[in-house]
Amino acid sequence: MLEDIIKERKKKLDRLVKAGLNPYPSKVKRTHLISDILTDFQSFSKNQKKIFICGRIRGLRDQGKIIFYDLVDESGKIQAVLKRENNPKIFNLFKENLDIGDFVEIGGLAFITKKGEKSVEIKNPRIIVKSLKPLPSQWYGLADIEERYRKRYLDIILNPEVKEKIVKRFQVIQYLRDKLLQEGFLEVETPILQAVPGGAKARPFVTHHNALDSDFYLRIAPELYLKRLLVAGFEKVFEIGRNFRNEGIDRDHNPEFTMLELYWAYQDWQGLMKFIEKILKKYIPGKWQKFTFEEAIKKYAKKDLKNIAIGDLDEVFKSEVRLKLIKPTFITHYPKSISPLAKSLEENPEFTERFQLIVEGMEVVNGFSELNNPLEQRERMERQEKMYRAGDLEESRLDEDFLTALEHGMPPSAGVGIGIDRLAAYIAKAGNIKEIIIFPTLKLKKE
Repeated sequence: MLEDIIKERKKKLDRLVKAGLNPYPSKVKRTHLISDILTDFQSFSKNQKKIFICGRIRGLRDQGKIIFYDLVDESGKIQAVLKRENNPKIFNLFKENLDIGDFVEIGGLAFITKKGEKSVEIKNPRIIVKSLKPLPSQWYGLADIEERYRKRYLDIILNPEVKEKIVKRFQVIQYLRDKLLQEGFLEVETPILQAVPGGAKARPFVTHHNALDSDFYLRIAPELYLKRLLVAGFEKVFEIGRNFRNEGIDRDHNPEFTMLELYWAYQDWQGLMKFIEKILKKYIPGKWQKFTFEEAIKKYAKKDLKNIAIGDLDEVFKSEVRLKLIKPTFITHYPKSISPLAKSLEENPEFTERFQLIVEGMEVVNGFSELNNPLEQRERMERQEKMYRAGDLEESRLDEDFLTALEHGMPPSAGVGIGIDRLAAYIAKAGNIKEIIIFPTLKLKKE
């Protein structure tokens, strides 16, 4: 029983303390990572200079007068060998009181065992963390998958592939950040607490600020604030940050998620589309398809756009088209009725200068030429506000401050949002964004 194991480990902790050891020191001696030793093992074993490494015990084999430990740090794993003949007192103390899961500091010498395994002979061992709960013997593939997400620290310890996916996510973010900075974009920050939610069709989370005695919303998008910066004279800006939408949870959605949004003055949707393809080709190679919204509806839903009610357009596309788009696909020329912030096509005002990139049925990129006519923007926002007041709580609100900014003049611009979680899930072959979000949102567990 787990309770018995914890009780026994607490007894071991007491014995270590009574022996004059501090099982939780603040300072450790570490001269090398495990990977340093393994990479230049011949040199370390030849010069016989004492090395100090630290890590968690992941394996333990007691052979009587010798104990073999598998020691792991973030860089790798190595075998550490404790011999009774070197220090009988310490040997017995470790033999009786160390467990898998504990952290140790090891001072010793590199050597090759009789079986040819690269190892460290322990000369000066020290416990630096006594773990009170055991690591599970089985974890990956649990029937209750959510338990993996709830105890993500165990998931990462026990499953290297989980850590690899998460690392890949942050490598993607760093790549995109570096690319944009190289292209002359400025990284900025905009408010997460907003007085008026806008920039997307989504139901927001609401909170209350006590000192101001005012309700605020967690942002659903940074878009309207980034556009204010275009009005202010910034020409190439981007932000990577969290957005919050009070919506369902599935393969593609988590209530808090990471977006990259960029806005580029004196650029249009066509130029932006080429730019997006250029920077994402590193991760999404091969031939990219391209269809207009109307062509995609006809090809995949087998329907005529003219016969679909305006209120059903978005749902028809999501349910009957998007999931069938497995190859990288640009969808262009979205109807104005579902694109409230995009500029209309001059040759056909019922459609907009908007594109999306769909990969494996997921919307990864959404971009368009930004609507900068304040009169038309007011008209669209007023229409959305009426729909909100009529009961559609996902509709964007009318933002007077944003409209005032737009009335001062925003240059012709293009903007895009990249769903970092979805992109990373695709690149890491995760299949579900929960796999690359370190701590996904979960239903509260009843104790």
